[in-house]
Amino acid sequence: MILVDSSVWIDYFNGNQTNQTDWLDSSLGNSPIVIGNLILTEVLQGFQNDKDFKIAKDLLLKIPFMPMGEQSLAVESAMNYRLLRRKGVTVRKTIDVIIGTFCIHNHLTLLHCDHDFDPMVKYLGLKIVDI
Repeated sequence: MILVDSSVWIDYFNGNQTNQTDWLDSSLGNSPIVIGNLILTEVLQGFQNDKDFKIAKDLLLKIPFMPMGEQSLAVESAMNYRLLRRKGVTVRKTIDVIIGTFCIHNHLTLLHCDHDFDPMVKYLGLKIVDI
């Protein structure tokens, strides 16, 4: 299963064509894609227009959902953050460490467009969509 990061969804809804949005567009309905509460929140909070918000919400709510917030994941994410920091890497956003850890913990592949995930691939074994 593939978790699509908010970085890709935001580009997708803004009409920015990237390799990741092309992959997403061709995979919707054809590949096992899931969404989590953190990503759903990040994507939907950015809409200024109510009509666009409703369209996006209706689409995203059709995608299989996985909650991302149990206590053990919080501890595991903190441990991963600390490991990356010991390797000399400081991830800019804590939410990215949580998303990466969630994928690792649940054996999900991540589709992203955010360099903060690169050290998680290198040091933590995060699997990503190879584009």
